[in-house]
Amino acid sequence: MSEPAVRYEVSGRIARITLNRPDRGNGINGALVRGLAESVERADLDPAVHVLHLSGAGTGFCGGYDLVESAQDMGAAAGAEPSPSTGSPIDPAVITANHDPRGTWDPMVDYAMMSRNVNAFMSLFRCGKPVVCMVHGFCVAGGTDMALCSDLLVIAEDAKIGYPPARVWGSPTTALWAHRIGAQRAKRLLFTGDSLSGGEAVEWGLAIEAPPAAELRERTEILLERIARLPINQLAMMKLLVNQTLLAQGLHATQVLGTVFDGITRHTAEGYAFQQRAGEAGFREAVRERDEPFGDAGLSTFKG
Repeated sequence: MSEPAVRYEVSGRIARITLNRPDRGNGINGALVRGLAESVERADLDPAVHVLHLSGAGTGFCGGYDLVESAQDMGAAAGAEPSPSTGSPIDPAVITANHDPRGTWDPMVDYAMMSRNVNAFMSLFRCGKPVVCMVHGFCVAGGTDMALCSDLLVIAEDAKIGYPPARVWGSPTTALWAHRIGAQRAKRLLFTGDSLSGGEAVEWGLAIEAPPAAELRERTEILLERIARLPINQLAMMKLLVNQTLLAQGLHATQVLGTVFDGITRHTAEGYAFQQRAGEAGFREAVRERDEPFGDAGLSTFKG
C-alpha cells in the first residue's frame, strides 16, 4: 500500500498530523487537503487529545500547491469537477490547467473549488483544540495557509516562510497575513513576495519561537507538553475567546475576497504568460525566472 498523504498518530494527549509527501516537498494536492481535514476532525473528536501537532516530513514543511505537471500540460485534467456527492477538496490544477484563455473563464467555478481548500485549511483554526505548527526548511505559498491557520507557530531559525506567488499567479486565500503581523508588515511581504527567516518571523510576531534547527523538535515538544496539561474545556474556551477577535475583524469576508483574487491572478495577462512559460520551459524554470530578479530564485519549488 502507498503511504498516505497525511500521517496521523496519537501519543499521550498529543495528536500528531504530518504532511507526508516528502518527495514532492509536501506539495498540496487533493489527497493532502482531504487527509488534513479528516485528521483535524479525528483529533477534535478524540477525548484523549488535548493539542494537535502539525508538521511536515522530509526537507521542509510545505512548498505550496503541487502544480508542476498541470502548469506544464494545461490540458491534462480537462473536464474534471468537484464531486457533488462528497464535496471533497480537489486539486487547484483542475481549474488552472483546463482553462483556454480564448474562452470564457467562470470565476465562480474557480471559487467553488478553491473555497473547499480554504475550508480544509481553516479546520485548523476552527478546531476546538489548540494547533501548534512546527516548520523546518521551508513554508511557502499555499503552505503558509496551513501554518497561519494554526494557533501557534514554532519555526527553525534558518527556515523560510513567505508568499512568493504574490509576484504573479497567486493571492493568499486564507488572508491571514494582516491579522497575524499587521497591515503594514503584511504589505511589505505581499508587495514583494519576499520571505522571512525563522528569526525574522519571531521578530515580526508571526512565530512564537525560532530555535536552531537542531533544537526545533525539542522546543516544540516542550510547548506541546505544557499546553497538554490544561483541561480540554479550558483550552477550548481560551481558543474561542481569542479567535473571536479575528472573526470580528471580518476574516471571513477577507477570505472570500482573497480566494476570488487567487483565481483572477491565474487569469490575468501576466498569469497566462507565466503559465505559458511553464509549458515551454517547465514549471520550476518559470518559477526560477520569476524569482531571480529578487535574488531568491529556487526558494519555492511548487506553486510558490
